[in-house]
Amino acid sequence: MAPRPVRGEDEDMFDLAPISLWLEDFSAVRELFERWRAEGVTSLRDHLRGHPQRVAECSRRIKVLKVNRRTLTLFEASSFSHLVDNLDKVFRDDMLLTHIEELSQLWDGHTSFSSQAVNYTLAGDRLDIQLKGTVLPGYEESLGRILLSAEDVTAREAARRQAANAERYALGLFQHSPVSLWVEDFSTIKQLMDDLRFRGIEDFRVFTDVHPEFVQRCVSEIRVLEVNRHTLEMFGASSTAELVDNVQAVFRDDMQRHFREQLIELWNGKLFHSREVVNYTLGGDLLHVHLQFSVLPGHENDWSLVQVALTDITARKKAEAYLEYLGKHDVLTKLYNRTFYVDELNRLERRGPFPVTVISVRLDGLKKVNEQLGQVAGDMLLRRAGEIIGKAVDAPHCAARIAGNEFAVLLPGVDAEAGLTVMESIHELANLNNQFYSASTLRLSLGMATSAPGERLEVVVRRAEAQMYEKRRENDAGR
Repeated sequence: MAPRPVRGEDEDMFDLAPISLWLEDFSAVRELFERWRAEGVTSLRDHLRGHPQRVAECSRRIKVLKVNRRTLTLFEASSFSHLVDNLDKVFRDDMLLTHIEELSQLWDGHTSFSSQAVNYTLAGDRLDIQLKGTVLPGYEESLGRILLSAEDVTAREAARRQAANAERYALGLFQHSPVSLWVEDFSTIKQLMDDLRFRGIEDFRVFTDVHPEFVQRCVSEIRVLEVNRHTLEMFGASSTAELVDNVQAVFRDDMQRHFREQLIELWNGKLFHSREVVNYTLGGDLLHVHLQFSVLPGHENDWSLVQVALTDITARKKAEAYLEYLGKHDVLTKLYNRTFYVDELNRLERRGPFPVTVISVRLDGLKKVNEQLGQVAGDMLLRRAGEIIGKAVDAPHCAARIAGNEFAVLLPGVDAEAGLTVMESIHELANLNNQFYSASTLRLSLGMATSAPGERLEVVVRRAEAQMYEKRRENDAGR
């Protein structure tokens, strides 16, 4: 078929088309193709990737025959010659890489091709172009006439890049968050709860009291969709799969009670809630965490996407526990301190159990040791005293350091006979302890008193102290 010239109405349609049109001559490119085939090239795509300079050679051999008005407007050219003389400004940078795909399609015998490329206006503004080309009938062998359309998709591509950047940003925030983040699917749990409502259940707390297995069923229906890097580090997992496969080791023991409370809040319509819970690493280490649960916007009706944020507060809990310990204990001897002793005495006064036996203990010779051997030696003596008194007492009984060298043992529900047994144990432990320390001898004076019915404990304490001081005088007289 002989080529038909473009003129008349066809000419007007070409020139007035609302999309950029280019009529180009690729015959010189065809000549290059034939030469390269003769040289043994079989895959043009691979050949051009290995010889990028040949892409530019092909580009230079393309002859632009005409463009329409929309092309001049799009590329901000004042005339056809203005555009053609500055094609190096239009087709630059990574345009040559996309040009490989167009050339490869022609090499493979296709009479049409398409690609997405980046062009530039003559003013230097970026244009994202959806390029489509068709070999006109009659020019299949020579490639002498190829009609190309260049659709401006800059706005679409800008929106796509913006969406991709936003997605990467959100993913970056998720993956690099300093707290543990879990994305989960609670839709099956929602269905289970809706079924309960349909069956007429109104009080979910009472229902789970009667059917605790429902809570366990809900636990098994949680689908973990994604976790971030900090989660894997925090729970000692090498991968999301390892963590999910061992999730029962993470959420165990008291966690089911907390999860039940979460379910109750969801039942009551609270789609965001927080609480402090205990989890475990895969290695079995305890983790105190602050849990924040939220059904993500747009998923309020099916709970198919929820986020759980876990902040590790183990260090804070340890600090709080240590502060609480310091508030009740003597740091040097590890026994309870006077504050706890007074509180416990008042509690026993109100609640018992009775009788209450009180043992008063004094460490003798501490002042002399401090003066002769120094404060360190004196502290060591106090620690030794605290150690043996502590070993002689088991919960719910308690021992406290109530003054510099004075201690007290409270024995609720213990009569005088059992109290004497504790005193004997303290003496035996002191004698055993002295066998291991030759520098200073641990000498203790002990007194004991047991409450009579209706007797105030402060009176019992005074009686025990009086007996202790009497014993001290006897010991001093015997030395």
